[in-house]
Amino acid sequence: MGRYIIRRLLSLIPVLLGVSIIVFFLVRLIPGSALQMYLGTQVEATAEQMVELQRLFGEDKPVPVLYVEWLGRIMTGDFGHSLRTGRAVLPDILSRLPLSLEITLMALVLALAIGVPLGVLSSLKQRPFTDITIRVTGLLGLSLPQFWLAALMVMAFSGFRGWIPMGNFISLWDDPVKNLRMLFLPSLAIGIGLAAVIMRYTRNSMLEVLQSDYIRTAKAKGLSRRTVIVRHALRNAILPVITVAGFNVGYLLGGAIVIEEVFALPGMGRLALYAIYQRDYPVIQAIVLLIATLFVVVNLITDLIYALVDPRIRLDEKAR
Repeated sequence: MGRYIIRRLLSLIPVLLGVSIIVFFLVRLIPGSALQMYLGTQVEATAEQMVELQRLFGEDKPVPVLYVEWLGRIMTGDFGHSLRTGRAVLPDILSRLPLSLEITLMALVLALAIGVPLGVLSSLKQRPFTDITIRVTGLLGLSLPQFWLAALMVMAFSGFRGWIPMGNFISLWDDPVKNLRMLFLPSLAIGIGLAAVIMRYTRNSMLEVLQSDYIRTAKAKGLSRRTVIVRHALRNAILPVITVAGFNVGYLLGGAIVIEEVFALPGMGRLALYAIYQRDYPVIQAIVLLIATLFVVVNLITDLIYALVDPRIRLDEKAR
């Protein structure tokens, strides 16, 4: 397993290199520039002044040269400085990252808590009304846009004190209860779509596993229905669900960009959204690179969980 982890970590290098190339060049294809956003519509600058501003902002060189210089700084842990605020990018991101990770983790927990039981129930209750109701509910959850659902939640719960941050966010360390109550609705808005996906995968996987020979053997041995379902059927049916959940962590983290703005949460997603508005290249590049890193690391953790859930899987053999 150790060799497999090392190989996966090494594979992170070309992935992140490719991501850095894509994001560095694509953000510069966005119409407008950071200098134009900085000056606004009310300020006119001469050609000489624009050249001097480009020099001050470090944008006076060809884009490939800028990329090589930026990559060299990344190797030393220097993600540059914001073109808007002049502050170092990395401390700003790290100060907002815990909130975004908390929302993502809470959304994942809610998605599993909702999707897995409903999927198991749908596979066991083969009555038309129960099965169709659960499946239609899952399809509805999958179809609802996150930002629309979040806006509805803000309108519906704005009168309930403590459920909407309203510009007064409380961290987990200051008051865990109030913090979790504030993040429940944003996490639910992000996680409800994943819950629908998990429900469908759990249902299909359970239906397949319940037809297996070892399930019939377990029933023939006189084991209780709960033991057969939980210890034998669900443990084997949960493997595809782990894959889906692991692959969608990056999706949840990306969804936080819009949800944090709707709920006025000071997270990394809101910082990324403002950076896009303002063409703040160093901030955009650092956030995308960080999200890509987290996505690959989560996939590695997913594979390790595979080995814990099903000992038949040998990660060292997969590494060969």
